[in-house]
Amino acid sequence: MNVVEKINAILKKANISKVNLAKYLGVSRQMVYNYLDGEDLSNVPNEKCQLLYKLLNVKSEQEIIDIELTTEYIEEVGNKIFTSKKVTTQKDEIIELNGLKKEEQEVISDIVFILKEMLNEDKSKTSLTTMTYFYHFLQAMSNTKELKYILGYVSKAAGYIKPLDFAYDEEHQYVFESILYSAMTLYSNGGASRTKLAESHKRWEMELARKNEEKLSRTQELNTAKVMALKELGYTEINEKNASEVFDKIAEIQSRNLY
Repeated sequence: MNVVEKINAILKKANISKVNLAKYLGVSRQMVYNYLDGEDLSNVPNEKCQLLYKLLNVKSEQEIIDIELTTEYIEEVGNKIFTSKKVTTQKDEIIELNGLKKEEQEVISDIVFILKEMLNEDKSKTSLTTMTYFYHFLQAMSNTKELKYILGYVSKAAGYIKPLDFAYDEEHQYVFESILYSAMTLYSNGGASRTKLAESHKRWEMELARKNEEKLSRTQELNTAKVMALKELGYTEINEKNASEVFDKIAEIQSRNLY
């Protein structure tokens, strides 16, 4: 086993991803792959090499090869990586992660790191648009359980988890994954085209338009109820002192089915 293979073995046992190591070394994921593309550490700059030695508690490549992978050693290496308690956003706001489990802190930190890296590498609007879509995806996920099934399908297709691992409702997830696989196969094999699917897409557009109209109607109804509630209560606006009273009045007005 050469030194790079030994390092990879340590990272695997300590559950340290390339993202984790990239954050520790202060480089991109791609750079980490470049560093570990070979049999030794000749691709690693001295500064980063010293950081790697510090992580592994060694002073040379030979010492890395001689490391005994005991439980205590693996825990020690893991603890050096997973010490972050905060995530800094683009607005320089600090998100406290205290109170979350170690693995929960890790996944949040990894997500932020990857998103930042993607934005830094792509200065066009493509990455920003993708991140915005991802944000919308997360917002919608609480109301649409199938979105979680999509995440499961992607994780399985990418080889991160096994095909028969079901974190959610197994029956529903199984059916959804099968349908999604069929759709992806049809798309990948060129069995679908814009011309063939134009009618289907048109029906989808009409359904979205109907949902948006319903949403607008509900918003207008709520605004009307708010105006009526303020008027009946003798207020001109909603504030902290009257909010509870106004909301109760809005609910009462809506229950009257006046509109």
